[in-house]
Amino acid sequence: MIIIEKDVFSLIRTNYNNLSPTQKNIADYILSNPEKVILYSISDLASECNTSEPTIFRFLKKIGYESYQVFRIKVAQQISDNSTKSIYGEIQPDDDINTVKRKVIDLTTDSINDLNNIVDKQQVNLFIDTIIKAKEIIFFGVGASNMIAGDAYHKFLQLGFNVKFCNDPHIMNMIASHCHKEDLIVAISHSGESREIKDAVDFAKENNATIASITSYPHSALAKKSDILLLSSSRETEYRSDAMISRINQLVIIDILYVSAVLRVGQKCIDSINKSRVAVAKNKT
Repeated sequence: MIIIEKDVFSLIRTNYNNLSPTQKNIADYILSNPEKVILYSISDLASECNTSEPTIFRFLKKIGYESYQVFRIKVAQQISDNSTKSIYGEIQPDDDINTVKRKVIDLTTDSINDLNNIVDKQQVNLFIDTIIKAKEIIFFGVGASNMIAGDAYHKFLQLGFNVKFCNDPHIMNMIASHCHKEDLIVAISHSGESREIKDAVDFAKENNATIASITSYPHSALAKKSDILLLSSSRETEYRSDAMISRINQLVIIDILYVSAVLRVGQKCIDSINKSRVAVAKNKT
């Protein structure tokens, strides 16, 4: 498993959907009241969350901390560094448009900022190394992830790479069953549990193709099947699906990969971009 998160609030948000209901209650309290948490003993926090000290310890272990004291110090450091803001509160039925606008923008901004902590530089470098060497790059995505895979296909086609894109489960399986060791499969799935994606990846792995995934959950089936793993942050809210936040983050990740590829390859990519722009411009005259 790849452990890359260092920001305690990012850790809580990105693990949120793997928590039990009681642990989610603890997470919500910490995210909403970080200034109070740094003053509490573990028994105080347990009391505020209507739970027990052992439950607090299990929550801490779930997000990677063995010590409550270390956790509390980390929270204090981040408050001091102004590296986070508390969650702005769930959207309420009586919120007006301006309040909804602020809350949605603030949550989305925090989620994108989480990428600084959860997108691993080594995994990005490995992705770029692999995509440059690959004989063929195939982007897979179904449902909402279809849009992300399509965006990635468009961007890397513009750079002149040998790319394919597929969102049909039957065709994905056929493509994967005929791929080769030199090929790169880029599988995009928010949950990492989409059966269509998992089946196609299994066929590709039988042919020893390299599997890169963009998903929100490090313990998902897709993540475990992947040679390269890029994680997108997620946090569940009552009125806004965590998949919506993940979709925006995954688009940002695609842009990170695109720009990194241009910088790595250099003039050849720049020439390809110019050729692509000229070709598209013909349709606008």
